This record gives sequence, C-alpha cells and structure tokens, in this order.
Amino acid sequence: MRKSRVIILFLAIVVAGCKAKQSELTLLSPDSQNRVEVILSQTGEIHYLVNHKEQAIIDTSSLGFELKDQKPLISGFEVVKSSHSSFRETWELPWGEQREVVNNYNEMVVELKESTTPKRRLNIYFRAYDDGVAFRYEFLAQKGVDSLIIMEENTQFKLTGDHTTWWIPGDWDSYEHLYNTTPVSGIDAMKHNNAPGLGFTNIMDNAVHTPVTMRTTEGLHISIHEAALMDYAGMTLKVDTSALKMTSRLVGSERLGYKVKRGLPFKTPWRTIQIAERAEELIESRLILNLNEPNKLGDVSWVKPMKYMGIWWEMHIDKGSWDYGMTLDEKSGKWVDTGKAHGRHAATTENAKRYIDFASKKGIKGLLIEGWNTGWERWTGFEDREGIFDFVTPYPDYDIEEVVRYAKERGVEIIMHHETSSAPITYEKQMDTAYALMQRLGIGSVKSGYVGRIIPKGEHHHSQWMVNHYQRALEKAAEYKIAVNAHEPIKATGLRRTYPNAISREGLRGQEFNAWSPDGGNPPEHISIVAFTRMLAGPIDFTPGVFEISLPTKPNNQINTTLAHQLALYVVVYSPIQMACDLPENYENQPAFQFIQEVGVDWERTRVLEGEIGDFVVIAREERGSGNWFVGGVTDENAREINLDFDFLKEDKSYLATIYRDTPKSHFKQNPTSIDIEEREIRSNSTLNITMREGGGFAISLKEKK
Repeated sequence: MRKSRVIILFLAIVVAGCKAKQSELTLLSPDSQNRVEVILSQTGEIHYLVNHKEQAIIDTSSLGFELKDQKPLISGFEVVKSSHSSFRETWELPWGEQREVVNNYNEMVVELKESTTPKRRLNIYFRAYDDGVAFRYEFLAQKGVDSLIIMEENTQFKLTGDHTTWWIPGDWDSYEHLYNTTPVSGIDAMKHNNAPGLGFTNIMDNAVHTPVTMRTTEGLHISIHEAALMDYAGMTLKVDTSALKMTSRLVGSERLGYKVKRGLPFKTPWRTIQIAERAEELIESRLILNLNEPNKLGDVSWVKPMKYMGIWWEMHIDKGSWDYGMTLDEKSGKWVDTGKAHGRHAATTENAKRYIDFASKKGIKGLLIEGWNTGWERWTGFEDREGIFDFVTPYPDYDIEEVVRYAKERGVEIIMHHETSSAPITYEKQMDTAYALMQRLGIGSVKSGYVGRIIPKGEHHHSQWMVNHYQRALEKAAEYKIAVNAHEPIKATGLRRTYPNAISREGLRGQEFNAWSPDGGNPPEHISIVAFTRMLAGPIDFTPGVFEISLPTKPNNQINTTLAHQLALYVVVYSPIQMACDLPENYENQPAFQFIQEVGVDWERTRVLEGEIGDFVVIAREERGSGNWFVGGVTDENAREINLDFDFLKEDKSYLATIYRDTPKSHFKQNPTSIDIEEREIRSNSTLNITMREGGGFAISLKEKK
C-alpha cells in the first residue's frame, strides 16, 4: 500500500478545567464549510452542533451512555483540555471505485472528566472533512475496573427540519427491506415487522438502519452512518417523529442481556454525517473509508476483482434446487443416498462444466457453485441447525476435484459457497478445515451466507457477538489468502480499507427478490435509492444481468427493469466482483451480452454525472489499466431525458462508443427486452441526448481509438 504527501500539523490548544472558551471547542473542515461545536450545559451534559456554511445540519444534541452496575455517563462533566490537529495524505486502494484517495481532515479531541466521584474520564474525537463530520468515543482505564458493559449508547442527532428521508427499518436481523420515502415525521418502522418475502424480522423500535439519507427543504443532502465497526454492536437510529430527532439504538443480545461488553481502554466506532450540496457528491465521498485504519494485510494481490457466473439463479427461478434429496441416517448420523433423489439438483459435475464452458468462451473469470455440499435437505426452517453443513463433503453427483481441474484448464476460477444457516458456532469450528480445502484446491474466494435466525437463540445478525464472528471469519480467511463476499452480513463500514479481502457483501434487498417475492419484486426506483443509501457504505453484490426478464417459470413475478437498465447496473452499482446472474442459454446469441463481457470491475476514477435520490442516477467509471470508460444510467418508473457531457475523457483522444439504450417502445412491464445498440465516435467535447424509458436505462462502453 503506497502512502504519499503526508503532512501532520499539530496546533496544540490546552485549556484547563471547565474554563474552556467556546472558540476552543469549535472545529472547522479544511475548506471551512463544515463546523462542529461542542458545548457543556450548566449540569455538565455534553452537546454538539453541526453547521454547513450558515445552515444548521444537526441542532444541539446530547451524548452519553447507560452502563451496567455504574451510574450513567451523561452529566456532571467538565473539560480537562482540548487539542486540535490537521492531517492530509493520499493513499491508494488496492481495488476500488478509484485508485487514489485523499484523506484530509481537521481533528479536535475533547478530554472530559466527571467533576464528582468516581471522576470517570471520557475522550471524544471529532473530525471535520470537506464532505462531512465524524466523532467517536474513547473510554479510558478506570481504577479497579477492567471492563465496561454498555446497556445503551445515547448519541443524538437533532434534525433541523422534517427532511425527506430514504430509509429501511432498523431490523436487528435483516437489511433486506424495500426503501421508504417519507418525511422524518412519517417514519413508521414497526409496520414492516412482517415484510413480504422475509422469513423473519426483528424490528424492536421505530428505528431505521444506516446509512439513512435525507434532503432538506433547501436541497442539502445528509447521510448518517458509522465507520470502523469492530467489537461493538451495530447502530440503528431510533426516531422521535414529533421532536424530529434520531438517537442511537444499539442492537442487543437477549442471551447476554446487554449491548456491548469491552475491556478498558477502547474506542467506539465513528458516528458519521456526510454532507453534500448535490446528491451526486454523496456517492463520490470517501469519508467512511478514510475513517478506517490502513491495510493490515500487506500484499493483497491475491484478492482478484472479477466478473463471475453462478449456479444460483436457476434455483431462484425454480429450474433447479440446492438440495440433492438425501436422507439422514438416524443411527450413524450420516447423510445417505437412497437412490431416490428428486433429480432437480443443480450443482452437478455436468452442469458445472456447462457453465464453465460458457464462461471460458465469453471471458468470464469466475463461477460460483451453490448447493454443492450435503445438508441442504434439512436446514431451511429447522430450529436446531448446528452441524447441518460440514463445508467439505460434496453431494454424490458433484466431483469437486474434477470441477476445479476442468475450470483451471479453461481459465475459470471456482468460487466456494459456505451457507452457514446462521449457525456460526458450527462454522467457526470448521473454518480451518473449510479454508484449508479451498487453499489446497486453489480456490481464492468464498461467498458466505447467514440465512435464518442466529443460533444461539437470543443473538442477532447485527449484535456485538455476531459483529465479532464476521470479523473472525474475515481474518481467518485472510490467513489462507481468501477473499470473502458475505451475504446476510453485518453492514459495511469501510473495513475493506483495513482488510481488503472483504471484497463485497450483500446487505440489501437483492436481485433474487424479483424471482419470488410476493410483493412483486423490487420496484424500478430501487437502485436509484440504493445508490444514495446502501452504496455509501461500500461494495454491493447485487447480482445483475438478467436477460430473460419475463421469468416464464415464475408467472407471478418479473424483473421490473428494462434490459438496458440491467446492463447499466454493472456501472451504477459498485462492486469489484460482478455477477452475470442469468443462465448461459439466456445469454446465447444476445448482442447485448457484449457489454457484460467488456465492462470493467476495478476502477481508476469514478465520476457521478447526474442524479436525484429515488429518481435516477448516471455514473461514469474509468477502468484501471486499460483507460476505457464505461457509463451507466438508470431511472425509476418515469421516463426521462439525459444530456450527457463527455468532458471526463482525454481532450486529445477519440473514443469508439458502443451505446446500449432503450428504444421508444421499451417499458419495464410491457416491453422490457427492447434494446437499441449503436456505435459512434465520441470525443471530450461531444454531447449525447439519451431517453431512458419507464424503468429503463442505458450503458456505454468507450474505448480509446489508437
């Protein structure tokens, strides 16, 4: 990892006792546009405010904690001292939306102490960036106390208006909800406790997940999230709809009876507020990444961005199954082939070779194979799922050694699949064995899954206990040089900077909901919201690329986009791994598949050209190494015209553009596969008018002419 242009300037300001001047508890961003103020009330309560220029972003909001067997850390504080510093560096992403990232902030550390016994101390770190602000808490060592149990964190975000808000409920076990668009005063998370298509939900309060994105009546955009989530509970935000206030609500553990337990001293994750005058600037912000520590893994050339196919979609559209049809012998406890298998098992040696042949012919470098290992017959809905999967034993009709050999000969890498069935204790016991098998076979990446309620009972996907499990899995995988794509994960908080083998994750309502969700699937506006909410957290394994949009095997479902919209997802939705999720036969003799073959996955630069949350978004990305550019745009259920300016291209060069766009007859319901493909020459001073039809979009590849 290369680091350059590091300048650290410490401007020491030390103020004794509680006589601190207010100016000394104020922090400005490097461009002086964002301002944080810290205030202590007469009773010693800690408050902060955030302004952008002259506009209040966060009004006077309190900070504090409720602790077990100790009085709350809420009031009675005095300032011991405060100090300011500035920092600037340019660091390099080994893979990502861009190669170089500028990390430039001003920091203020406020050291606090209770004025009365036991005179506990608490430090708060504030950072101001040009694209937002962040803060975190530091708990210091206490005499006679070696650990701390947090019952609740009370970090407030007092909003300054009834902002338009894009949100999903703060479900303790799932991020797979559709986004809602309401004022803050209209947020009602509890009504989503039985959301269609979700097997289980745990929404405890009128709370929302982060990132939660808002737009003020003046047009300013705000997104609240967290960064560097490690050994701590995930944060949801409880909403007071009348006071227009959000307060941290940590995901808890009924089994353990608390939210967080940590040894002293320790620092919490960062609480982040991204601020943008234009919606597009939210996507371009790297604040979340910058708040994480640099790469701890060293050389990560073994982490390989790629496009991949999968034995996956055919199960979702009911053309095949994950399970083979074996039975469990009660005496031996082993899975037995009775010879009565149902014949619908998809992960067979023969089927895998069929996918490999197609992927090799089309230059697709990876193949995910789900349903290869024994245990699928029992785990769905089964209460006691411990020990169901062993992650090394294939079904009788799947020869893993032969499949890997065949794939290697044809330049295709197999991607392992580990469905844990939300039994993390079983998974942890077998991680070394499972990863060692992958290492022996030369398999360098794994998709892990956590479908179902967490075992042991009383734990949740986003509690501290599970945050630590996901982290252990990531670190153990790194020991074997394996990249992890986690599904049903904990939220992304920028840890991919520190652990670059965290290559992607799900953490949203994905493409598969289109195949079977009883509510008709994802609406056309879905991605134009996701790009400004979930995508701010990090890469998304959304699995784009459906060509057979009508889904003939699922008469009550279809994909609510046009074909051009599906192509655009490869540019709009960021991930260093991108799936061509449809079946090989649906790609054969399809000219539009050329875009999937050509589009990059690892980027030198990203430019967000236009966008409005929930309406549309247009993004351009330059591929690393080739200098080729790709542009993608998607719209909601409304047709709209886009005037593209290509000023991001080199001024003295000409590019061959292949343009994939909706036709005048395209419509996500009536005519989704109608697409127009044309070639033309484009230069940096060129402009192009494109109409995106209802639920539609466009995709453009731009290759420099030599």
